[in-house]
Amino acid sequence: MDGTQRPHGPHRPDGRHAPDGRLPVALVGGLHSDARREAVRMLLATVPGSVALHHDLSTAARGTVLRTVRDVDDVLSTGEAPLVNDCACCALREDLVPELERLADDGLTRLAIVELWDSVEPKAMAEVIAAHGRRLVVSSVLTAIDPALLLPYLGNGDDLADAGLAAAAADRRTIADTWARQLEYAPVLAIADSPLADDEDRALLAQLHPTARQVAIAGGELAEAALAGFDVEAAAARQHPACALLPQDADECGVGTYVWHRHRPFHPERLHQALEDLCCAAARSRGRFWLADRPDTLLAWDAAGGALCVESAGPWLAALPDAAWESVPPVRRAAAAIDWHPEHGDCCQHLVFTSPGLDREEIGRLLESCLLTDSEYTAGREAWKLLPRAFDYLLEV
Repeated sequence: MDGTQRPHGPHRPDGRHAPDGRLPVALVGGLHSDARREAVRMLLATVPGSVALHHDLSTAARGTVLRTVRDVDDVLSTGEAPLVNDCACCALREDLVPELERLADDGLTRLAIVELWDSVEPKAMAEVIAAHGRRLVVSSVLTAIDPALLLPYLGNGDDLADAGLAAAAADRRTIADTWARQLEYAPVLAIADSPLADDEDRALLAQLHPTARQVAIAGGELAEAALAGFDVEAAAARQHPACALLPQDADECGVGTYVWHRHRPFHPERLHQALEDLCCAAARSRGRFWLADRPDTLLAWDAAGGALCVESAGPWLAALPDAAWESVPPVRRAAAAIDWHPEHGDCCQHLVFTSPGLDREEIGRLLESCLLTDSEYTAGREAWKLLPRAFDYLLEV
C-alpha cells in the first residue's frame, strides 16, 4: 500500500484500549452521507484519542480505493489500496484490518471509527474485524439517519450501479434493500437533527427497528454508544430469517406494522401471481415463509422499494433428524419453539409488513388467497411436491 503519513501531533492524548488490551472499533455507516459524516465528526470531537478511517470506493473505476486516516484536527495519512477481484469492497476488507492493527500497535488511539462508504453494509465489515483482528474488538455498529430521508430511500428501487454507488461490477443491489439492511443490522441509530422530519417519519423508524437504541448525533450519548459493546454472533442471529427479531403489530401516526402468521403452506403458483401486489403493498416487508412444493425448506422474504428477494435459508428444524438438533444454535431452537405446531413443527408463514397508509385488510386477503385450499391441504405432502415450481427462477434452481 502506498501513501503519505504524518506523525501524531503532541495534542494526541495517551490511548486507552479495552480492558483486554484490544482497540475498540466503532463502525459508522449508512446511505445518508451527510448524517454519517456528522456522526463521525461528532465522535472525533467528543472521544479523546479517537481516529477515523474512511475508504472512498468512488475511485474504484481507476483501479484503486482511497484510504484516509484523520483525527479531530487533521488528516494523519492517506493511501491507495489496489482493487481486488474487480471489487471495491474486497479491497476495503484487505486493507482495513492491517490499518486498524497499526493503530492498535501504536498505543495512542482510544477509539478507531470506521466510516463506511455509502453502500457498504456493516455486517460484512464487523465480521471481518471480529474474525481477523487479533488486537481489535468491535465496540459498536451505528447507522446514521436523517429521518426525513428514511421513506424516500426505503422506496427507491433504483440499482446502486445507476446511482454510482455499486461496490463491484457485479453488484446488483438496489438503494432500498441496501438501506434496509444498513438500518436493521445496527443496534444503534444515530439520528440527525432534521427540521423536515415529522411524526410519521419518526413512527416509521421506530416500527422498522423497534429494538434499536436511538441517540441524537448532536446529543451527549453518541460517544458512550460508540463504546457500549457489540456481539457479532448475536447480530448475525438477529438477521437470520429463521430467528430474526421481527417487529410486532403497531399503528401510530399513520404508520402501521402488520404481522401475518399461519400454519398452512402457500400454493406456489398463486403466491407468485400475487407477488407484485404484495411487494408494493408496503414500504418494507420481511420474514420467513413456507411453500407447498418444497415443504422442508425455510424461505426468506425480503422486500423493499417494490422489489423482492427470496432465498433458501436451509431446512426447517422439523425436517431435521433429532440427532442434528445438537448442532443447531440455541437461539434457532428457541425461535422454532415459539412457532412450534404439533403437526408441522416450526414450518409456518411469518411475514411482517410496515408502511405509512398500510392496508391490513387487503394484504391479509391477498395472503389468505395464496394458501392451500382445504382439498389441496388434505392431499398431503407428496401431492404438494407436484405443484408448479413457480419460484425456481427466483431461487436459481
